[in-house]
Amino acid sequence: MTDPKHLAGRLANQARWDEAAPLHAQSALYDLASFREGRDDIRPFEHDELGSVAGRELLHLQCHLGTDTLSWARHGARVSGLDFSQSAIETARTLAADCGIDAEFWCADVYDAVAAVGGRTFDIVYTGIGALGWLPDLGLWAQVVADLLRPNGVLYLVEIHPLVVGMVHDGRTLTQDIYEADFTAWHEKGGTYAAPDAVLQHRTSYERVHALSDVITAVLDAGLTLELFHEQSYTNAPWPWTERGDDGYYRLPEGWPRFPLTYSLRATKR
Repeated sequence: MTDPKHLAGRLANQARWDEAAPLHAQSALYDLASFREGRDDIRPFEHDELGSVAGRELLHLQCHLGTDTLSWARHGARVSGLDFSQSAIETARTLAADCGIDAEFWCADVYDAVAAVGGRTFDIVYTGIGALGWLPDLGLWAQVVADLLRPNGVLYLVEIHPLVVGMVHDGRTLTQDIYEADFTAWHEKGGTYAAPDAVLQHRTSYERVHALSDVITAVLDAGLTLELFHEQSYTNAPWPWTERGDDGYYRLPEGWPRFPLTYSLRATKR
């Protein structure tokens, strides 16, 4: 990570997430009280696509507060999480203890993950919704994933569809590049997706929209074998132009043109 813009983005993002994490821990969106009571944050299609995780070692990259990480533990995985925000990791460790779940969490940048975990390898490397957009270099990320996997280990990724990011303002109008996009600085006036009314000191973040072809190419170039690629019509992310169903997930309003809101990918290290 020697590119000055990439380094500046990494530092800006880390400062913003360090400030945001305690707010998210208190937010209604994350609702950690109901998580402590047993809520499962893994989306139904993820169970179908990844299969049983019982007894398998799973590392969750960019785990934030650890709710997805610990949800996998409730399905039998032996879980670890990694995130560059110290405040997020502290929340994840406390949450694990509160829930009586044995989990290990490291504070490190995702690009430094191999060193941070001491060279350990895993059966599953997992990354969830809202992670890849903060990364400037997918090729390096995919190589880190490959180095973290054991032979026959699996990368399982679930992400926001780039169409959503491109049409984020109204869900109808493409306003941002979703192909050949740059790593761009954004100066936010308000809070965050989970704490919209908060006034943050660190208002600048750097993000990059990654085309689907860029994600798939990075995975293949790292030597992984692509086994599954799917797109989904629902999400747990409450975009203002989506409608919440009885199942708690968000979908496009009736009568709208259909487009995917999330996508998933599974690849194996042979």
